[in-house]
Amino acid sequence: MAGAGKLWRDGRWLQRRIPAARQVRLGARSIFIRPSAAGWLFAVGWLALLLVAINYRNSLAYALCFLLLSLALVAILHTWRNLAGIELAAGEAPPVFAGERALLRVRLQSGGRAHHGIELGWPPAPLLRADVPAAGNAEIDLSLATVRRGWLAAPRLRVETRFPLGLWVAWSWVDLQLAVLVYPAPLAGEWQAALGGGEEGGRALARDGVDDFQGLRPYQPGDSRRRLHWKAWSRGQGLLVKDFAALRGDDPWLDFEALDGEREARLSLLCHGVLQLAARGKTFGLRLPGVSRAPGTASVEQCLRDLALFERGAAERAS
Repeated sequence: MAGAGKLWRDGRWLQRRIPAARQVRLGARSIFIRPSAAGWLFAVGWLALLLVAINYRNSLAYALCFLLLSLALVAILHTWRNLAGIELAAGEAPPVFAGERALLRVRLQSGGRAHHGIELGWPPAPLLRADVPAAGNAEIDLSLATVRRGWLAAPRLRVETRFPLGLWVAWSWVDLQLAVLVYPAPLAGEWQAALGGGEEGGRALARDGVDDFQGLRPYQPGDSRRRLHWKAWSRGQGLLVKDFAALRGDDPWLDFEALDGEREARLSLLCHGVLQLAARGKTFGLRLPGVSRAPGTASVEQCLRDLALFERGAAERAS
């Protein structure tokens, strides 16, 4: 049954009937309808009432049967019309880091009349519900788990309604081409090993800087009083000075080849380095096999994008 459900959602027949698009308007070809669980229960009760009416030849029981049947048949039209005419459009999906949940926005717009109890999502997870006012719109933020870096394409989205009586469920499967860019998960570690100054690389750190605390050293004449470690002096450890290091050169580089380990671990370390340097206001460059971003020529977002799409294919990189 699970395989049949996947074929129904992703089969070529459904692709032809409801093509993928960033904006879809639901109509006769894209809406399906069947009895809901409550509808099947209603049918069983209706049949029992009909048997009672036939057995006892009770005209009131017959009248009630025909009234309930009329309500059920009219509900088919109203349930279908509640979904027909809605326009679904893909919204923005901000990039996230691997392991975080992505938020994909979907906009629902009414063609004129109001639509009540519209539900969207990816079963078996609970669907999110929204009401679309007449000649208005509504937005729903859908959540999707992320595992690996790169482009994450969302599967077909289920849209359904059970309004007004809940006896019928009208639904559709739409592909709004929802996608979100997933950056590598930042990995705190020895990312400084990837730093180098200028095109030739080299050591990442230089003495007498203000960036990274390296430890304590004995006081020497000429040291700034601002760096004196007064707590150590009060404990009788002598006069010590806080020692800092600075990034060597004005334009450090984050170099993929300077790191050891597996590819994904190195990309995660570089991602952490990009975030750390950006937080410090540093100008830096990024060097990957086949990709080189000189200092000052690329934004943080571009560097993170390069890390996310590294060796994911030219089509992904260009999209």
